Amino acid sequence: MEIAAASLPRADKSHYLFSNTDLKKLIIPLVIEQVLAITVGVADSMMVASAGESAVSAVSLVDSLFVLMINLFAAFATGGSVICGQYIGKRHPEIACRASNQLVLFTGVLSTVIMALIYLCRPLILNGVFGDIAPDVMTNCNIYLLIVAASIPFIALYNAGAAIFRSMGDSQTAMFMSLVMNGINLIGNSILIFGLKMGVAGAAIPTLISRAVAAVVILKLLTNKEKVVHLPTPFSFRPDFSLLKKILGIGIPNGLENSMFQLGKILVLSVVSGFGTASIAANAVSNNIAMFQILPGSAIGFAVLTVVSQCIGAGEPEQAKYYTRKLLTITYAAKVLLNILTVAALPFLIHLYNLSPEAGEYVKVIIRYHAICVVTVWPLAFTLPNTLRAAADVKFPMVLSIFSMWIFRIGFSWLLGVQFGWGVFGIWVAMTIDWLFRAVCFTVRYLGGKWQKAAVTV
Repeated sequence: MEIAAASLPRADKSHYLFSNTDLKKLIIPLVIEQVLAITVGVADSMMVASAGESAVSAVSLVDSLFVLMINLFAAFATGGSVICGQYIGKRHPEIACRASNQLVLFTGVLSTVIMALIYLCRPLILNGVFGDIAPDVMTNCNIYLLIVAASIPFIALYNAGAAIFRSMGDSQTAMFMSLVMNGINLIGNSILIFGLKMGVAGAAIPTLISRAVAAVVILKLLTNKEKVVHLPTPFSFRPDFSLLKKILGIGIPNGLENSMFQLGKILVLSVVSGFGTASIAANAVSNNIAMFQILPGSAIGFAVLTVVSQCIGAGEPEQAKYYTRKLLTITYAAKVLLNILTVAALPFLIHLYNLSPEAGEYVKVIIRYHAICVVTVWPLAFTLPNTLRAAADVKFPMVLSIFSMWIFRIGFSWLLGVQFGWGVFGIWVAMTIDWLFRAVCFTVRYLGGKWQKAAVTV
């Protein structure tokens, strides 16, 4: 005898860890924080541009080095947040607090050592890494590096603090601190670059101050004992190698993956540079627009780490799968809406950048193609693997991502862009082939279920 679908009992989700309200409180600040970071980044680059081409070149060169380090510390912060999240789910907040202590301790020590090495190796970096550059650019590189290198421990500690807050499901604090940090940076740039005409130093000093303020404030907020996860007082300077091993077990693979990804982007840019001025301009503008196209997925990826790590810690893999499906659905819906708006606004955006007709046509083709891939493939390639990472299944994403980047993103960029003569469009097709391969492999891994047994807090 058949039973009508309507009469089947619905699964009781009243005991689930995150309500719809909880998810909204987590996701909306994350989206706002991402919008802030991208928008302020664009505004910041425009301000630096007013200081002259040598200033822009110097900031670009030095920042290309610092981005690698920031991504490395962000990866360690992810490792700490996953461990904290799993212990929160396991109802062991005291161990989560110890893990936060170890994350801050390790981050502070390592970032200080790296800062010292940068100062010691400054001549090698300026002459060896940056190579034969114009004297005025070299002078500005030296000034910018001297000032901004001092901010490395601060941005590393800020990322660690923000990750700890997100592990508790509190993304509002990180959003507020991002607003403060970016606000100080913009106001400082306005005063020092436009008002005092300090050039590249006027861009560097606000960066240092804003990061220092953000780090001090967020660590101070973490000493609040009313928070589920907080820094213990007095702060322990003794390493807990058991917890450090768990944090680094997630952080190191993530760090290697992020570093290789940035290296791949640099290598691909060297291919683009051979296609001519119009292609270089179109690629740069398309990259700026593309950041907004993927924005909801990037923000929700942080939410996946928070939600799934707590579910796995609580021994609730079914809840982890439920929230993964739910967050993926939200990602797809947000991306469809945003990409429809982006494609509709293309004529205005191209006019805003004042591109040549040739470069403008390249941008139209690239962004329309990119939009199709973003709303179909991107979430499975980049949002879904955060479920694996949150469950501490990190080696598979690392190996797969590095393999896929070298074979498809870099190899096919040369094949399609140069050998097949597709030019800059071939670079973007190669990138999306990389996405497709990742999406298929991550989906197979997810459906296989092995990640459900990878928790490190058991």
